[in-house]
Amino acid sequence: MRSTFIRVLIAVAFIFAVEACSPSTPVEKDMEEIIDEAIMKSVAKYKVLGKEMQGMPGLLPRTLDEHEKLVTATSAWWTSGFFPGTLWYLYEYGKDEEILTLAKEMTARVEDQKYTTDNHDVGFMIYCSFGNGLRLTGEDSYNDVILTGAESLSTRFNEQIGLIQSWGSNDKWQYPVIIDNMMNLELLCWASKKSGDSTFVNIAITHADNTIKDHFRDDHSSFHVISYDTVTAEIEARNTHQGLSDESAWARGQTWGFYGYVMMFRETGLERYLDQAVKIAEFLIDHPNLPEDKIPYWDFNAPNEERDASAGAIMASALLELSQFVDDAKSKRYVDVAERQLRSLASDDYFAKDGTNGNFILMHGVGSKPHNSEMDVPLTYADYYFIEALLRYKKFMLEKS
Repeated sequence: MRSTFIRVLIAVAFIFAVEACSPSTPVEKDMEEIIDEAIMKSVAKYKVLGKEMQGMPGLLPRTLDEHEKLVTATSAWWTSGFFPGTLWYLYEYGKDEEILTLAKEMTARVEDQKYTTDNHDVGFMIYCSFGNGLRLTGEDSYNDVILTGAESLSTRFNEQIGLIQSWGSNDKWQYPVIIDNMMNLELLCWASKKSGDSTFVNIAITHADNTIKDHFRDDHSSFHVISYDTVTAEIEARNTHQGLSDESAWARGQTWGFYGYVMMFRETGLERYLDQAVKIAEFLIDHPNLPEDKIPYWDFNAPNEERDASAGAIMASALLELSQFVDDAKSKRYVDVAERQLRSLASDDYFAKDGTNGNFILMHGVGSKPHNSEMDVPLTYADYYFIEALLRYKKFMLEKS
C-alpha cells in the first residue's frame, strides 16, 4: 500500500513538472535579452530611417501623418535634437560605425540652433544631440556649440520673475513658463561646470525653485503653463494647454517635471530636488488611472483614452535614475515599475514590427490631443527616452550586479 501511494505521488509530481515546462506556460524573457533584442532591432530601424534622411539635406524626422507618410522638420522644430540623440545612444550600445556616421551627420544639422533665443527648447535641441556626441567622442568643437547654446538659453531668464520664459508672449499669456522647461536646465548645469561661471547653474536653480513653488498642486501634480505679469511678476494664468483641462494631470507634462527634478538633484545635490522628485514619483505610481502595463493615458484624468508611449518612456528613464538616490525599499519599487514599463514598450503592443511605423521605434505617442496634433503616432522623443531607459537599466541593474 505504501509503495503504491509513493508511486502515485511521483506520478503527480511528474505531471506538474511537465505542465510547468510545457510550451503553453509562457516563460518571461530576462531583461538583458529584452534590452539586447530591442536595441539591435532599433539599430536596424534607424539605419533605414537615417539613410532616408541623408537624401533630405537639412531636415530631420518628426513623426508620421495620418497616411503614414514621413513628416520632417527643420532644425528649428523643438524635437530636432532627439533623432541624432537616439543615434548617439544606439552607437553607445554597439559602437556601430554606420550609426556613428549618421549620428555625426544628423547632429551637424542642428548646430545652427545654438543661437536660438526665441524659445526655451535649445536645451532639447543642442544637449540631446551635441551633448551626447561630446560625452561619447570627446569632440572638442562640440564644447563651443553647447556653451553657445547655454548662453542663448540664459538670455530668456528674467531676474524679476525668476524664471526662463518658454514661449513668446501673445494675447493669452504675457510671460508663459511651461513644465517642459525643467528638461532644458541640464544644459545650463553643464555650462557652469565647463565654463566655471556659476551664473548658468544659478539660473537653473532659481528656475527650479520657482517651478516647485508655482507649478505644482497639493497632490504634487503640475500645471502645464504658468504665465506671469511682466510688470508685477505675479501669476496671471494657470493652464494645462495640452491636457484635458486646466486642472488635469497631462501625462507627459508630469513626466517632464519628474525627470527634471531627478536631473537637478544629480547636478546640484540639493535635497529639495530629490524630495520633489520622490513626491512626483509617488503621485505617478500610485495614481488610480495608471494602467496595468504602466504606460500612461495621454492625460491621467482621461482613462481609457489614448496611451502616450513617450510619457511612459520618460517616466521609466527617470525612475531608473531616481532609484540610485533613494533607500532600498523605494529603489526596488521604482525599478519594478520601470521594468514593467520597459517590458511593455518592448512588446508588440508598442514596439513596431520591422518595416512598419516609418522605421521609428515606438508606436502610440500623443503630441497634443486638444489640438488634434500627432495623435497615436511615433514621436522621436519617445524613441530617445526609451533607448535611454534601456541603457540606464543595463548600466544600473545589469552591469552593477
